[in-house]
This record gives sequence, C-alpha cells and structure tokens, in this order.
Amino acid sequence: MGQKSSNLDKEVTLQHMQGLYLKFATDCPSGNLHLHEFKKIFGINSKSTEEESAYMDNVFRSFDTNHDGHLDFMEYVAAIHLVLRGKLEDKLRWSFKVYDRDGNGCLDKQEVRHIVTIITKIKIRDEPGVPVDVDGICDRIFDSVDKNKDSQITLEEFLEGAEKDPWVMEQLKLDIGPCDWFIDQNEKKP
Repeated sequence: MGQKSSNLDKEVTLQHMQGLYLKFATDCPSGNLHLHEFKKIFGINSKSTEEESAYMDNVFRSFDTNHDGHLDFMEYVAAIHLVLRGKLEDKLRWSFKVYDRDGNGCLDKQEVRHIVTIITKIKIRDEPGVPVDVDGICDRIFDSVDKNKDSQITLEEFLEGAEKDPWVMEQLKLDIGPCDWFIDQNEKKP
C-alpha cells in the first residue's frame, strides 16, 4: 500500500470486482473482449473525439499481451488490477508500453509526441483556446530523460526520469482516473 490515491474516499471493493467479472461475462459471452467492446466500456462512442478513440486504441493494445486482437479474461483481470490497484512503478512500466507503439523497447520523439498530443487534447478539450506547445513538452521530456542523448528513451531512462522530476512524472504517467470511473459505472447499473 503506501500509495496516494487520487480520491482517498473511494476504494474499489471486492463487490466492485465481482461486478466487473459479471459485466465481462455478460458483455463478452465468447470470453473475449474486442476493441469496440473495450471502447464501449470506457464510454468511447461516436461523440468521442478522435484523440480519445486513438488513446483507447493504444491502451487496448498495451493490455493485449499476446497480440491476438482481443482481451481474454486473464488479460482483462490483469489490466483492471494494474489500473485500479497497481503500484506506481508498474503503472509507469505500463505507460511506457502504451507510448512504445512499435514495441521495440525504446521511445522515439514521434512516439512520445503522438501520446503527448492525444493526452493534451483530452485534458484541454473543455478549454479549447488554451495554447499548448507539444514540441516543447517533448523536447523537455527528452532533455530531462534521455541520459545518453541518443534520441531514444529506454524503459530504465523512462522510470528514472519520472522518479527524479515531478513535471516529467506528470507528463509521462497515464492517469485515467479509473477508480472514480469504475465506481461511477457500477452505480449506473440497472
């Protein structure tokens, strides 16, 4: 434990987890969760922005550990456990995986820029006039994290950079507020 939660008043209980299992069994009788179903669970629909949809594509890909195009129940449980109860280092490792679109174990500027652009657009969607310098954010991340200046960030550099600089941590971690979302979804059940 010892981790701070974004909302200390809310905690995912065993009852919530059982509800999650029932939702999976009901929504995915085949035993597989496909991308369109995953997006539906997270509220991505025709009214969602292109950025929100692209972000969920990356999240789904990161959880599909055997790369077969769907999540089986074990992948689903591992994903939910990581997002809801995972340790900070595990969440950072997962974030790295989301950033690493080509799966080569290193992040280049294009990969970082892609995710930073998506996250920034999601964060400021309610404030469309707010100027954002995505290239400046990416340059600062690389200046702070890319120790050997080879224009690639390894997992080790990613973890160390996030640990030493709170601003970098804020830019690199993917915090989607899952506990609040999950509890809200359970409260909406008929």
